[in-house]
Amino acid sequence: MTITVRPADPRSDEGTALLLASQAYMRSLYPPEDNHFLSIDALCAPGIRFFVAQEDGRALGCAALALRGDYGEVKSMFVDPIARGSGTGAALMAALEAAARAEGLAVMRLETGDDLYPAHRLYQRHGFTRCGPFGDYDEGPHSVFMEKRL
Repeated sequence: MTITVRPADPRSDEGTALLLASQAYMRSLYPPEDNHFLSIDALCAPGIRFFVAQEDGRALGCAALALRGDYGEVKSMFVDPIARGSGTGAALMAALEAAARAEGLAVMRLETGDDLYPAHRLYQRHGFTRCGPFGDYDEGPHSVFMEKRL
């Protein structure tokens, strides 16, 4: 089977279901002050590119690229637990990078949780390296910051 990634509406049934699952997972791991996910409404803003990965019509994951001036920020990266290890995360990362390049961005950045080790490995496989806080982020006990030069 082939995983396809396409632009999507965060308010669609599949987008909302994936985002709510992602947010519930993050809330189960971290206190509110250490959760930096965007609301579904915020993900509908003009400066956001939102994607859903599917296989055979079934939504497996989602991710967003927030346009932040001279860089793009990876947001709301989530793969359904039953699809982890299937290449869904890699397909989403490829779509985000293509979107960043299409926007003429030279850098992609992200903030992720300190103990989300499979996510760290995915980002590292896609060329991300650790960096310091960026944008409005502060150093925090649960944040890992990464970036990739395009």
